[in-house]
Amino acid sequence: MKKLLLVTGFLILFAAEILRVYFIMPFPGSQHANTMNLAYFIDRNIWFIRLIAVLLIMLPLYEVFAKSKWWPKILLGIILILYAGIFFLFNFKFLADKMFYQPKHKSLLTRTDNKVDLNQLVIGIAENGEAKAYPIEIIGYHHQVQDTIGGKPIIVTYCTVCRTGRVYSPMINGKKENFRLVGMDHFNAMFEDNTTKSWWMQATGEAVAGKLKGSALTELPSQQMTLAAWLRQYPQSKILQADSIFKDRYKDLEGFDKGTIESSLEKRDSTSWQMKSWVIGVATASTAKAYDWNELVNKEMIQDSLPNLPVLIWLEQDTTSFHVWNRNVNGETLHFIKGSNNDLQDINTHSVWSDDGVCILGSLTGQQLKPVQASQEFWHSWQTFHPETKKYSP
Repeated sequence: MKKLLLVTGFLILFAAEILRVYFIMPFPGSQHANTMNLAYFIDRNIWFIRLIAVLLIMLPLYEVFAKSKWWPKILLGIILILYAGIFFLFNFKFLADKMFYQPKHKSLLTRTDNKVDLNQLVIGIAENGEAKAYPIEIIGYHHQVQDTIGGKPIIVTYCTVCRTGRVYSPMINGKKENFRLVGMDHFNAMFEDNTTKSWWMQATGEAVAGKLKGSALTELPSQQMTLAAWLRQYPQSKILQADSIFKDRYKDLEGFDKGTIESSLEKRDSTSWQMKSWVIGVATASTAKAYDWNELVNKEMIQDSLPNLPVLIWLEQDTTSFHVWNRNVNGETLHFIKGSNNDLQDINTHSVWSDDGVCILGSLTGQQLKPVQASQEFWHSWQTFHPETKKYSP
């Protein structure tokens, strides 16, 4: 009986320490099963589980060390040392917030003082007359950067394993909340709020475990493009600079923008509709649709219609910066072609439009195409978090 208690107690100890982290980090096989509820239960009750396990092994351990011969003592000593190693690794090395840290020195500079390469991809946001840009290869390491824009608090997030960039309001029930990176589920980063300890998915802003399960953060409109394209549109924008403390960490993400990074979790699949293929995802209240990046590169422009939403997807000449706009202007759905000068023209009025979606020549001069929230991400991510999504086909 005492042997059974000893074995059971150690199994519980080892399983709790390992599974608590295994389920929410990208270990082999960990991200495919629906283990969220079990992972959250273990995490929230880890100290109670440890206590139960210690109570189970306490008496058998005492008897072994007090009454047994030397070899059982050595064996149990080895097991205890092994547990200590597991405890250290899974509580101080493998946890997400022990691997990825927030910027220690957050600096946002104007174009004049900026040191970020203009060809780098950024997540840009403009609010209340203020604009800011966050380089992906910087926030990709941090996973989140908390900031303010136009007098409002924001949390700029990025998950490199899903290639998802989102900007949210951190306000929950009228209170500004702080978040820490807790792990991932189905390869998407998860954050834990400090107040209720609920877990929130980066790709959707939805709380998937805890007291606030089912709630969702408010997403704020953002765009992904090169810094050069962003500054053309918002020349007074401030740009997040690299924190020198994390220089080596940022270096690990070199090539992520172009999908040439070596990491199998983050490297692009250059063919279409594979797990790591790039897509542009557009979602409305009633439908979701994915557009193949390779097709956009080949055509440079895609026109489509979602329910009550005619869209235009336009790729700039840098083959990196993309825009998704509503084609409806003044109640009329416009149809576009690429002009002889590689410009954008509508065939309704023969007006010419800029890369920023502004009409610069013709009867609609001054009109602005309304942006549609969209994201470039890996196909596996879009499909996971929009299971009813449709694939665009011409």
